This record gives sequence, C-alpha cells and structure tokens, in this order.
Amino acid sequence: MEKEKKIKGSVAKRAKLKAIKEAAKTGPSTAYLNNAPTSPRKMRLIADMIRGVDAFKALTILRYDAKHPSDKMEKLLTSAMANWKAKNPDVDLDEANLYVKEVFVGGGRILKRLRPAPQGRAHRVRKRSNHVTLTVDRMPAQEPKERKRTVQTETAK
Repeated sequence: MEKEKKIKGSVAKRAKLKAIKEAAKTGPSTAYLNNAPTSPRKMRLIADMIRGVDAFKALTILRYDAKHPSDKMEKLLTSAMANWKAKNPDVDLDEANLYVKEVFVGGGRILKRLRPAPQGRAHRVRKRSNHVTLTVDRMPAQEPKERKRTVQTETAK
C-alpha cells in the first residue's frame, strides 16, 4: 500500500488561488467608473440601452446618443475592450465577437448643497454621483434550436 501525501492547508489554498488567477487571465474583462458626476437614474437609462448588445454596436449607439452620460459610458466601454485585448493579445478585436455582458450602476457620493428659498429658508440640493461596472466577454456560441413539429391527429367521429 502506498501512503498518500498529506498536503498542508496553506499549500492547497495557495494552489487554489493560483488556479483562480490563471483562469482570470482569459475570459471576461471589467472596467470601473467611480464617482461619475451624473445621477444614477440617468446613467441607468444608458446602461439599459447597451446591456447584452454587441460591443461595436454598443459603441455606435453611445456615440450617436444625445444624452450627457453616454460620453462617459462610451469611454468606459472602450476601456473594457482595451482590458480584454490586454488579456488576450493573440486575438483580434474584430474577430473576437465581444458583447456587453454586464453593466451595473450604483449610487455614489451625494454632495449636499444649500439653495436660498423664500422667507429666509434654505432648501437642500443633492448633487448625485454614481459608480459603473462594465464587463465585456466573447459571445457564447449558439447552438441551432430544434423546431418542435406538431402532428395533426385525426378526430374521432
């Protein structure tokens, strides 16, 4: 009988972390935008337009959109694509078939200011900001769907 070698917990943990890092070298890439000076509600409108869309089509959508936050989102998308290219230097971006996998928009810092109001009072003005996380990945290969055929049966008389 052979004796099994017992591996220390720290060695196993280190090997597991190394495997996770190796897996992260390929696959999806992420870009972050923190404290963008736009309200999260306005940024979510832009995020909903590009979620799940081909990356180059999303760039076109953002480039020709008149809303103010689309400029910041366009820059973030190009950054995420550059991050993906840095992870996968041997693959061309045009052939990669990238798409926007995830877009998260969360609330950021709120700057509170005072605005003069009637009768000596002051009202609060909340200048909102947001944090955006955008993930880009290769489009998964889609298998052709089989169509279900319905067979017509004879009706009983």
